[in-house]
Amino acid sequence: MPIKASEINKLDQKEIQQRLVEAEEELANLQFQLASRQLDNTAKVKIARRDAARLRTVLKEMELGIRKPHAQPASTAEEA
Repeated sequence: MPIKASEINKLDQKEIQQRLVEAEEELANLQFQLASRQLDNTAKVKIARRDAARLRTVLKEMELGIRKPHAQPASTAEEA
């Protein structure tokens, strides 16, 4: 299942970086399966590649200041 933009917008920078690591690992795994002829659904490679690219784009936009990092809401315990 592809990562949706609305889902990415809810994440902070560290979570996006973690998702990127996971997406790149999944892509490497799928490419290995494809090369060894074990992958039945080759469209999964395309989806994983695009997910990784989408996450890299969001991180780059945050780095350039085009997109603001999502701030985690303060807990109510800190306000008291």
